[in-house]
Amino acid sequence: MINYNGVIQESNLQLSVANRSFLYGDAVFETLKIVNNKILFFEDHYFRLMASMRIVRMAIPMSFTLEYLEEEILKLAAFNNVENSARVRFTVFRNEGGFYLPTDNSVSYLIQTAQIEQAKYQFSKNSFEVDLYKDFVVPKQLLSTLKTANKITNVTASIFAKENQLDAALLINEYKNVIEAANGNLFMLMGNKLTTPPISEGCLNGIMRKQIIALAKQIESIEVIEAPISPFDLQKADELFITNVIKGIQPITKYRKKEFGFMLSVQLLGKLNALIEA
Repeated sequence: MINYNGVIQESNLQLSVANRSFLYGDAVFETLKIVNNKILFFEDHYFRLMASMRIVRMAIPMSFTLEYLEEEILKLAAFNNVENSARVRFTVFRNEGGFYLPTDNSVSYLIQTAQIEQAKYQFSKNSFEVDLYKDFVVPKQLLSTLKTANKITNVTASIFAKENQLDAALLINEYKNVIEAANGNLFMLMGNKLTTPPISEGCLNGIMRKQIIALAKQIESIEVIEAPISPFDLQKADELFITNVIKGIQPITKYRKKEFGFMLSVQLLGKLNALIEA
């Protein structure tokens, strides 16, 4: 079952071929995680969604309060019996009408849930190999930092990774700096410096990215900086890892011929789980 504009209904909902998300990618979304009937970091997700809607000039309904959206998400999770551990996609799209110029800026929303096996963030020692995706670049602009329905670069990069027996692909901007992975934000440890690209480089303004930066700053031996990362930096790194709200932290074990450790990843994952349990 899904939640479409506040109404729980069958998941085989038929959207019009004039739907603007389908025609133009005219939509923004949030990927959320529910653990024990609580949406993790929901306030951060909520304010990112509101900011995204303002940036793309969608009219924000008066009903879109933090409390209302939280209630609608948890209502669907309870109906689907996944309130203990679930992945959620909350999509907001501009209502149909017009061509590039919309008839108006009113919106609809669609909530989907899916059961996930592990509520707690888990550490995986499995091999995780990545490489650069160079066919297309992510523009160094504000729109690149949003979760919009136009993620074709992430899609093609993920296909590239599969075709080349990789676990993920790393994306670059037009200045050839590495900004993120196709499935999350990128962190690099070199000595005692933990670096992640700044939002100004065009990377996603990730919710888990924000949590990891805050947790890493609690470790006295680690200096956290936001700075551009070049492909040459990756070869000199001690650790690389990817973050997103569903997986938490995914250590990268290999980039080309370079292999990496994961001591900091394990430490941060422990702090992340402690934060959630608290």
